Amino acid sequence: MLLEVIATNVDEARVAAQNGADRIELIDCMEVGGVTPRPELIEEVIQAVNIPVNVMIRPHPLSFRYDPNDFETMNRDMKRVKQLNGNGIVIGALTEEKHIDEENMLSLLREVQGLDVTFHRAFDEVADQIASLRRLLQFPQIKRILTSGGAVAAPKAIHHFKKLVEHAEGTGIAIMAGSGLNLSNLQAFIEQTGVHEIHMGKGVRYGNSEKGIDPEKLKKVKQIVSFVDSNAFKKH
Repeated sequence: MLLEVIATNVDEARVAAQNGADRIELIDCMEVGGVTPRPELIEEVIQAVNIPVNVMIRPHPLSFRYDPNDFETMNRDMKRVKQLNGNGIVIGALTEEKHIDEENMLSLLREVQGLDVTFHRAFDEVADQIASLRRLLQFPQIKRILTSGGAVAAPKAIHHFKKLVEHAEGTGIAIMAGSGLNLSNLQAFIEQTGVHEIHMGKGVRYGNSEKGIDPEKLKKVKQIVSFVDSNAFKKH
């Protein structure tokens, strides 16, 4: 069971790494769902922690539909992450019809061979998540999909998560759950859905807000994740 935690600066990245995070998603502007952080911050965070850092590649928060200039910016930012020895990128693009933008995703991912790729919550806007999951299988670079199951919060989509996990089994793509997970609902959610990766943002922060990461809350989340993981291992 892998625990990913959002960080928006070096201090948060250090707190995450020291208190149980297995991987960091580095973003800027958490209040709008995240955009690409500045190059200096990417470099500082990669150098400051000893766990993988995956960087958000999102040129603006307006939508997940991008024009040629946006794609040029994304391409440049991805190459920079690779040059700085980042572990991976967090990316996604949709068409006007809310389908996976396959043509542009193919062009983008061709440039970043070797990076770990997460298809982010653009997935929660697609018309059909199961069909979109199948379409993402054509991209071997994509290792996981971050999703709330299409709901406002992941705990409201438990049945759908079960379907996603079932359809993803054996494909090489993991389903990573995010949004609305916290200390009170996390254990039941993991046990009921069977997800293998958890993404935490506000759920490990002071006041469940964009404020800094609460190390004690993060430690408790890690304990839950480890407990569920240990029990699953014993059952097998």
